[in-house]
Order: sequence, then C-alpha cells, then structure tokens
Amino acid sequence: EYNSKDLWRLVKPLIRASETSDGCLIFDDTIEEKAYTDENEIITWHFDHAQGKNIKGVNILSQLYANQQGTIPLAFVVVKKDQPFTDPKTGKQKRRATINKNEYFRSMFRTSLTNQIKFKYVLADSWFSAKENMELIHLKQKYFILAVKKNRLVAETKEDKLKGNFKSLESLNLKEGEVKLCFFKGMSIPVKIFKQVFKNEDRSTGLLYLATNDLNLDFTALTSIYQQRWKVEEYHKSIKSNTGLAKSPTKTVTTQSNHFFASTYSFSKLEQLSLKTKLNHFALKSKLYLKALTISYQ
Repeated sequence: EYNSKDLWRLVKPLIRASETSDGCLIFDDTIEEKAYTDENEIITWHFDHAQGKNIKGVNILSQLYANQQGTIPLAFVVVKKDQPFTDPKTGKQKRRATINKNEYFRSMFRTSLTNQIKFKYVLADSWFSAKENMELIHLKQKYFILAVKKNRLVAETKEDKLKGNFKSLESLNLKEGEVKLCFFKGMSIPVKIFKQVFKNEDRSTGLLYLATNDLNLDFTALTSIYQQRWKVEEYHKSIKSNTGLAKSPTKTVTTQSNHFFASTYSFSKLEQLSLKTKLNHFALKSKLYLKALTISYQ
C-alpha cells in the first residue's frame, strides 16, 4: 500500500536539490470521474463544482512544492468516504468521510514542517480558507495567500471587531488593486484583503478576493505570488492526460490507490525531464511514444 510517505521518500532528493526559502506549498483537489467502476469507499459520489452536480469518481487532494525550479508533488491523499449512513430525507444509503479535506490539509502542512521543507507561502482556493487553517499557518510563522468567498464576514477596524460590527466582503466595494486591512469574524489576527477582476473569453467578468497575513505585500506582489497556484491546474491536467490517472483497470481500494500513487510520482519524473529538455509534458509524451514505436518496429 503506497502513500504519501513513500512519495516523500522518492521525491525528497529532488526537493532538497531545488528548495528555496521563498518556495510555495500549493493545495488543491480534483475529481476524476469513474462512471463505470464499481463503487467503494474511494470510488463514490462527490459534488463537482465545475459541473455543478454529483458525479461518481475519485477525489484526490494534492500538495505541491513550487518555485522557479519547477513543481514537485509532495503528498497526496485519496479522500475516503468510509462511513455509510442513511439520508433522513430520502431514506437512501450514502457515504461520508470521517476525515474531511481541511483536516487533511492541516495534517499535510504539519508534515511539511516536520520534514523541514523550505517554503514561505501557502496557496489554496477558498475551499481551504477555514479560520483553523489560517491560524495554524500564522502560528507556525508562515504566510498564507488564500482565496476567500465574497460573503465572508469582516470587521474594518479592531474596534468594529470588538463591537461585533461585521459586514460581508462584497459590501466593502473594494476597487481592483485596493488593499484593505481587516479582521475576519472568529479570528484574532489581522489580514490584508485584495480584489482581482478577471475578464473571461465571453467578455463576462469574474471577481476573486484574496487574503494574506503577510502585511508587507502590495497588490502587485501578492497577485504575482498567487499566480503560482495555477501550477496545480497544470499538474491536474498532466496527471489526467499524460500519466494515466483514470486509465486503471484495478478493482480493489489498494490497487486503485497504488495506481493513483504511480500516476502522481510519474509527474515528478516528467517534470525532471521537462527541466532538462525544456519541453513540456505533452511534448515529452509524444517523444516517448515515438521512441517506443521506433524500437517496436526495429
């Protein structure tokens, strides 16, 4: 049974050779649909925010280490919905996880500290912006840059916080590039709030609120650092397209989990080749196929 400890043992030399004090830990999860695989505690139903519906598949939470040298997966966990229960509304049998993703997040973060990995920032989307996560990162003298939802309650001053005068982020009417020092409800530490405005291909606009405990960052520096979070999207795309994440004929929880482990570790091997050859993962995949076919014909 291969897990994050085995992954760390394999990638540790890569991390030690490339880690820098300004490195980033990036957290995110992905759902890989497995519509035709028998249901079990890891192949089960999850809500996919991209599709806006429940889909049958596997939910994998990953932790990456990223800097100018590249991107290396540090840890992963296959979310287990190992607790069956009966839905009181429908009477149907369902599953839920005894350990949620935010608990896994904190466990992975603590392990990174134990392994003495050099990093400065923790990056993640709004799913992981729970106050427990922020306070833990701050307590361990690291910085977070996390997306937060527009309905998050904040106080504009310490006096407002003590009086219980909270309002939603959206109601602050921040301008793009404007920096606001605030206090989140339920948290003692001050945070800086920023707003980014995006223009989509269909000419619609999107908003992103970011929060950080690094009070020395300005808008330009913060958005530049947070852009590194996009590397986790490239990672998800590569493990699905290049390392065969979904292409597994396995039937048991152990063999399925081991396949996901192998797919994750394969990404780190591709990343090493990519840094040496200056080719992206998709170009490398084509070259590997071509080489294999040539040898096959010979």
